[in-house]
Amino acid sequence: MAEQRPISIVTCTAPVNIAVIKYWGKRDNDLILPINSSLSVTLHQDQLKTTTTAATSRDFTKDRLWLNGEEVDVGHPRLQACLQEVRRLARKRRGGSSEDGSPLNLSYKVHVATQNNFPTAAGLASSAAGYACLVSTLARLYGVEGELSEVARRGSGSACRSMLGGFVEWRRGQRPDGKDSLAQQVAPETHWPELRVLVLVVSGEKKQVASTVGMQTSVDTSPLLKHRAEVVVPERLELMMRHIRERDFEGFGQLTMKDSNQFHATCLDTFPPIFYLNDLSRHIIALVHRFNAHHGSTKVAYTFDAGPNAVIFTLADTVAEFVEVVRHSFPTATNGDQFVRGLPVGSAVLPEELLAAVVTEPVPGAVRYILHTKPGPGPQFVDDPSQHLLGADGLPR
Repeated sequence: MAEQRPISIVTCTAPVNIAVIKYWGKRDNDLILPINSSLSVTLHQDQLKTTTTAATSRDFTKDRLWLNGEEVDVGHPRLQACLQEVRRLARKRRGGSSEDGSPLNLSYKVHVATQNNFPTAAGLASSAAGYACLVSTLARLYGVEGELSEVARRGSGSACRSMLGGFVEWRRGQRPDGKDSLAQQVAPETHWPELRVLVLVVSGEKKQVASTVGMQTSVDTSPLLKHRAEVVVPERLELMMRHIRERDFEGFGQLTMKDSNQFHATCLDTFPPIFYLNDLSRHIIALVHRFNAHHGSTKVAYTFDAGPNAVIFTLADTVAEFVEVVRHSFPTATNGDQFVRGLPVGSAVLPEELLAAVVTEPVPGAVRYILHTKPGPGPQFVDDPSQHLLGADGLPR
């Protein structure tokens, strides 16, 4: 029986982030350099995360990747860009030799297993969490330290923002080589303890127009996108950072909704037009505005990425009431315990005048479930070997 050679193994988890000032459009497709800066909130990993295990051994014959239990092609250009860049940084750190005496030889092949605890490609920033997790795991495996958001960006633009917790700006940068197109934290996840996030999951299906394709068409055909990138976003970014620093929910909420609306307006201004929102998304938008009008202030704010799921920002003291409004507006067939997931939500009794003003025509079964979460930290390493996705043989467990 052949002895099993040593295997090096690392597991990491990484978060989803939701942009409140949107990124849409690249000025360089290979390096994934954006036409404008953006700003996001990192969501807590207790509710939404990607877990990745990477292993390397002298016995592996080729690089391999498993996504949610299924083996997939490891030759994807963006995946290769991240892998090659981490290996290049590791070689550089070791003075250029890949055949040194360290136990982790850089010429060894790598096995990677990754899984999400939420639907992939449904507009919930799965690629951001996925590439942030991949890069963090590989960097730890190969002993690479320092600025890694630039590497994560090579996999998926918004992944650079998932490399940090709390409130994160992805700076557009000016250099053609992208060395200054990096993520930096505006405020940590502990900065605004009352802030809460409700993800209204309306569809777990894959979107019809992939973000990469949609972006390129928008850059090529939308005059509104050009105006947005050059004029609107720079002003909004400064304003949004101020609202966050001052924990001004009224300002933060209004600007978040306006920016979401403008992003989807650029999709409509693209030719042929792109529709990421559906009738239900528009129903939720109207519901939010009625709710705020009833209260006479911005109590809840929506934002939509490239998909129909609504992400609602609110403060802790409004969660129970708004969740009850959603239950009345989109009653579920079962209405069991699974409708609200994540952080606990208290009960609320809705006053008649609120119901009359806000809940107009219920659409049964339209919202599949609500995920309740809050801002959270960046990538985390998992030290418990029982949590590895790969076994001692380097294959999925």
